[in-house]
Amino acid sequence: MRYNRPMEQKTWSVPRNLFLHLLVIGTLYASVIGLLVLLFQYINFAFPDTLSFPYTGVLDSIRRAESILLVVFPVFLFISWLLERDFRAEPARRDSKTRKWLIYFTLFLSAITIIIDLITLIYTFLGGDLPVHFLLKILVVFAVTGIVFGYYFWELRHKASERTMLPRYAAMASAVLIIAAIGAGFFIVGSPAQQRARRFDAERIADLQMLQSGIINYWMHKEALPATTDALKDDLLGFVPERDPETGKPYEYRISGPLSFDLCAIFKTDEVSANEWMRGAKTIPVLYPDSSRISPVVSANEIWSHPAGRYCFTRAIDPDFYKPVKQAE
Repeated sequence: MRYNRPMEQKTWSVPRNLFLHLLVIGTLYASVIGLLVLLFQYINFAFPDTLSFPYTGVLDSIRRAESILLVVFPVFLFISWLLERDFRAEPARRDSKTRKWLIYFTLFLSAITIIIDLITLIYTFLGGDLPVHFLLKILVVFAVTGIVFGYYFWELRHKASERTMLPRYAAMASAVLIIAAIGAGFFIVGSPAQQRARRFDAERIADLQMLQSGIINYWMHKEALPATTDALKDDLLGFVPERDPETGKPYEYRISGPLSFDLCAIFKTDEVSANEWMRGAKTIPVLYPDSSRISPVVSANEIWSHPAGRYCFTRAIDPDFYKPVKQAE
């Protein structure tokens, strides 16, 4: 009976330690990848390239990386603390073969990460990426993965009998780095309330584009501007004039000339160019009644800049470009 208890404790501790080490590795690399993505997007934001990085795509990537770090990195720190506590209680565990193999596996994953990132960066650079993007991202990859390499190489050389505060200092330094990176992301992206306001404004721009397309289509068929947006309602095609997504009220519309009109909305954010938010949005073609031809559509690249508050967009129909249906036939 005297020999069974140590054996039971050993059998219980091995799966536990293996689980904790694997969880540390998983959360470590999720944190490293999240940090790399975050820093990459900061570079894209600081040095914008409209050919490769739409503004909204950068903001989405920043939010996604922040979400990963906010969840995964605290778990990494907590599991690392549990392991370090076990090592202080039983220093011999630090020199176990299982731990050595897992550290080598961590270094292997670090090498794979460096190789994949370098291949990706070189590929995008050869495809026309900005040189400043390439150089800064190379530095970021080597800095982040180099820190991981350096720390775990030290772990391999560190003896259980040696007392050191390096793990604690490393945890504190990494926490400061992650907090600073996440804080910068909140500064760039804005608060959740600001993001929600921007999403509402993006919906308003999309709605105004739909209304503009409907007004043009109405004029092409009837050679007159609709008196109100309710005139655009078409039960056959299932078209219902858009309303403000937040208040549910109809958008302001008024005729300002024989071929010109104003579309107004109340915006929550001040955007330099709302076209950045609409880049890549799908244009919706307007079909003729026989569905055999497609009328001209409003370009999704049209500038829809607006300040915060009530703002009106003045539009004029060019009859030489938007020909009435009767003349086209």
